[in-house]
Amino acid sequence: MLIDSHCHLNYLDDPDAALDRARRAGVGGVLCIGVNQANITRVLDLARRNADVWATVGQHPDACDRDPAWVVDYLDAPSVVGVGETGLDYYRTKPSSEDARRQRESFEFHLECARIRDLPVVIHSRSASEDTIAAVRNFEGVRGVLHCFAEDWTLAEAALDCGLYVSVAGIVTFKNGDNVREAARRVPEGRLLIETDAPWLAPVPVRGRTNEPAYVAHTAARVATLRGIPIGDLSGLTERNFADLFGV
Repeated sequence: MLIDSHCHLNYLDDPDAALDRARRAGVGGVLCIGVNQANITRVLDLARRNADVWATVGQHPDACDRDPAWVVDYLDAPSVVGVGETGLDYYRTKPSSEDARRQRESFEFHLECARIRDLPVVIHSRSASEDTIAAVRNFEGVRGVLHCFAEDWTLAEAALDCGLYVSVAGIVTFKNGDNVREAARRVPEGRLLIETDAPWLAPVPVRGRTNEPAYVAHTAARVATLRGIPIGDLSGLTERNFADLFGV
């Protein structure tokens, strides 16, 4: 079955209706990602009420102006299977800035939580490849996924060398997604995941709409074509990879 390994159900207008549409589209599981303290109870409630929804707890780099210590308080909640979303985003800041320094501190805090709790970490990296990989290497043995891959193959290869999985989102269907298509072809079958990152980045042919878990089917179809395998095989291997990484 299809698995949406990264979405933000709590930001959809009607998460329950979106889940119903996803199930009808063959999506058998959804990972709802926590990004800040203000919304974490909503994330956890969606996982609590739905047997096919799991949750992660974390503080997105955009929220790194706040102390991430609160994350620890929620890691034992039912249905929590990972730490994050965390990571580095230098798209609108300089690596030497105070904001970037706080991002690195927050990322390292999450990596330490993941190591102590033996949980996978969900990593966001944008325009910060070198610092992202350097941080992961400082926490040897931590497992996790580089979500919504959008950089070049050098980052994907380094992430794989660190033992991480690589997750492909709807960008793989975009005209300017050649780098993501390369990754979709080259990532080993045992390390590949697919996702929506809903409500953002809706894939072709629904680009421009609010993204939702059902649309992971379009991403899966494109990835299967790129790899030259049937969609059923792609669904099966990404389901197994999700189960192996997140223990569900």
